[in-house]
Amino acid sequence: MVVSTTTRPPEPPLPSPTSPATPLTYRDAGVDIDAGEAVVEGIKPLVARTFRPEVMGGLGGFGALFNIAGKYREPVLVSGTDGVGTKLKLAQQLGRHDSIGIDLVGMCVNDVLVQGAEPLFFLDYFATGKLDVATTVAVVGGIAKGCELAGCALIGGETAEMPDMYPPGEYDLAGFCVGAVEKSDVLDGAKVHAGDVLLGIASSGPHSNGYSLIRRILARAGNPLDLDVGGVKLADALMAPTSIYVKPMLELLRGEWREDVHAMAHITGGGLTENIIRVIPDGLGLDIEASSIVLPPVFDWLQREGAVPRQEMWRTFNCGTGFVLVVAREMAHAIGTALDRMGLRHHAIGQVVARDGDERVRIG
Repeated sequence: MVVSTTTRPPEPPLPSPTSPATPLTYRDAGVDIDAGEAVVEGIKPLVARTFRPEVMGGLGGFGALFNIAGKYREPVLVSGTDGVGTKLKLAQQLGRHDSIGIDLVGMCVNDVLVQGAEPLFFLDYFATGKLDVATTVAVVGGIAKGCELAGCALIGGETAEMPDMYPPGEYDLAGFCVGAVEKSDVLDGAKVHAGDVLLGIASSGPHSNGYSLIRRILARAGNPLDLDVGGVKLADALMAPTSIYVKPMLELLRGEWREDVHAMAHITGGGLTENIIRVIPDGLGLDIEASSIVLPPVFDWLQREGAVPRQEMWRTFNCGTGFVLVVAREMAHAIGTALDRMGLRHHAIGQVVARDGDERVRIG
C-alpha cells in the first residue's frame, strides 16, 4: 500500500442553519454605551453653569430649546461654525485637553460677534474612535468654560464613538453658535469710510490658526517645548486658549460708542491681510502700518526658527492682534481709553483709505 506524505486539510463543516452564532454586543463592535452615559453624567454640572434664563429644559432632549421672545424687537439671527484645526494634534501630543474647548468656542463666538450679535447658545460635536471618559469630560469642560466667558449657553451637542475612524487617543471637535442682534444694529460695514482708524486688540497667542506651519517649525527645531519665550514655556505660549472678546465688545456696542464702532474683524485664518478687508466696502482699502506690528515673543520665535517671510507671517498668523475695531477717527482716542478700562491691550495699526487700483491692503 502506498501512503501519501501530503494530506489535504478537511473541509470545514458547513454551518447549520439552526446553530446559533456567537452573540455580539455594541461593546464588542467598539462602542461603549456605558462610557457615553458616564460622560453625560460628568458634564451635566459643567453644562448647567452655562445656562441662561432663555434655555428651556435641560440635557437629554432630541432638540435644544431656547426662547428669545420679548428680548428683541426685530431679531436677526447670526450663526457660525468652526473647529480648532491642527492645534488639536498639539493638544493631544501634550495631553492638554482642558483648554482646547475654549478655543472651539472662541473661534465661533468671535465670528458671530463681528456682526454685532450677542452669542446666545452653542452646540459641540466630539468624535473619537474609543471614548475615554476623563478626556471627554475635560474637553467638554473647556467648552463649558468658553461658553461662560462668552455668556452663551452650552445647550446641546453630540458625542460620537466611531471605532476604526480615528487612531487611539485621537478625537475631533467642531462647534456651532447662534447669536442675535437687532436688525437696526447689524454691523455690515455700511458705516465704514476713509479715515476710520483700525484699533487692534491683543491676542493671547496664535489662537487656533497656523498650527500646521507651527507644528512643522516645531518638528524641525526638535520640539523644544520647554524653551523660554518671553517668560513662559513655548508649550504654554502655543497652547494659550483663544481670547474671547464677546463681553467687552458688547459693552462697547451697547454703550455710548455704539455709533462710533463702524465695523469689527476677527483675525483668524488669513491673518491680518485677509480678515480686516472682509468688513470693508469695495470702494475702500486698508493702509496698515508695518511698524505697528511688533511680534510678541512666540511669533518672533516662530518667524526666526522657521525663517518665515514677513508677508507670510501677516497672512498666516494674527501676529499678536486677535480682533480689530474700525472706528471713527475723532473717537479713536476715547474708545482706546474705554478699552484700557476694560483691561484690553490695544494699539492703532492703520486706517481705512480710498482704494488705489487693485491693491486693497497695503502693509508698509
